[in-house]
Amino acid sequence: MVEQPKNQASMTKKPTGVLVLASGEVFYGSGTGATGDALGEVCFNTAMTGYQEILTDPSYAQQIVMFTFPHIGNTGTNGEDEEAACQAAQKAARGAIFRENITKPSNYRAESPLNEWLVERGIVGLSGIDTRALTSHIRETGMPSGVIAHAPDGVFDINALTAKARGWNGLENADLAKDVGTKDSYKWDETGWQWSDGFGKLDKAAKHVVVIDYGTKRNILRCLADAGMRATVVPADMSAADILAYHPDGIVLSNGPGDPAATGEYAIPIVQELIDSELPVFGICLGHQIMALALGAKTIKMPQGHHGANHPVMDYDTGKVEIVSMNHGFAVDGASLPNGVVETHKSLFDGSNCGLRLKDRPVFSVQHHPEASPGPRDSFYIFERFAGQL
Repeated sequence: MVEQPKNQASMTKKPTGVLVLASGEVFYGSGTGATGDALGEVCFNTAMTGYQEILTDPSYAQQIVMFTFPHIGNTGTNGEDEEAACQAAQKAARGAIFRENITKPSNYRAESPLNEWLVERGIVGLSGIDTRALTSHIRETGMPSGVIAHAPDGVFDINALTAKARGWNGLENADLAKDVGTKDSYKWDETGWQWSDGFGKLDKAAKHVVVIDYGTKRNILRCLADAGMRATVVPADMSAADILAYHPDGIVLSNGPGDPAATGEYAIPIVQELIDSELPVFGICLGHQIMALALGAKTIKMPQGHHGANHPVMDYDTGKVEIVSMNHGFAVDGASLPNGVVETHKSLFDGSNCGLRLKDRPVFSVQHHPEASPGPRDSFYIFERFAGQL
C-alpha cells in the first residue's frame, strides 16, 4: 500500500484527484479538467503568465506540467492564445497541476474558463497539492514518470496507477516530432498580435524561408513574418532535395518534443545536406539540438530541464544578459562541440549550452525560445539577425 506523503496537506473532503509517481509518492488533491488518467513525465514551469500558451506548446507532448505560480486561470482562455501550429499537436501537455483551485476568469479577452478548456482538450488537471514539495522533489531527484488522475467519485487504484507509471519508458529514445508536426506543407503569413488589432497579415516579404516542423509554435512563424520573412512549413522528414526545390533564402529548424537523438535518426542527414548547401540555417530548441548533432556534438538528458519565462542567458556575441523563455528536457553537451563550432549562449542558472554558430558560414541556433509566448522579448533580435543573413 502506497501511503500519502507527510508533506501532503490534510484533506477536509474526499480527494477527487491524485498524482502517482513511479517512485511511489502519492499526491492527493482536487481533480479538475478531463476525467480519467494520463501518463507522462512530470516537470515544473516557473512562468507567472501564459498558461494557455504553455499547455498548447507541442514541446510539452507526453508531459504533465506543474505550475509553480499558485494562482492560475485569471485570464481565462481564448482562441488567439494557442501555440500548436499543427492540428495534430492541439493536445500537447497530458496533464496540468496547480497549487490553488483554478481562478475564475477576469479579463476582457477571456472566452471560456480554464477548467472548461481543459475538459474540451482532454487534459487532466489536479489542484490543491503542495507544489513546493513536488518542485523540491523534482529538483532533488529529476523529472519523474507519473500518472495524473481525476475521478469525481474519489475512487483510485493506487497500486495500478503506480504500476502504470513504472511501466512507462519515458522520453529518452522517444521520437515525438513525428506525432506533433505537420504531414503536409503549408504557407504562413500571419504576423504578431497587436493591441486592439489582434493578428495581422504580412503584406509583402523580400525573403522566403522553409521551416522544418518538429512541433513548431505559431509565434515562431509570426516572429519570422514580423521580421519580414514569409514561411513555408514542411514535414520533419521531407528530403533536403525537396526542401531546396522551394528555392528558399534560408532554413529554420523548429522547436519540438522528445529525444533529439531519436528524431535525429532521420533528421540529421537532412540537416547536414542543408548545411552543406551553404544557405543560412537557424535552429530553435529541438532544432538547436538537431543542428548540434548534425555538426558532430552530443546531447544529454537533463535532470530537471528548463521550463519557464524567467531564465537568464548570456549572449557571448553581444556581452548582454537576456531573460528568456525556455522549455526543454534535453540539452547540447557544450563540451562536445567540435572545432569550428562556437558556443554563443549559456544558461546563467546551470551553465548549460544555449546557443552555437559555425565560424565559416551563416549557421546558428539557440536553445531558448526567442519568440517567447509566454515570456519576455529580449531575444527577438535573433529573428532580425537571421533575416539579415538571407
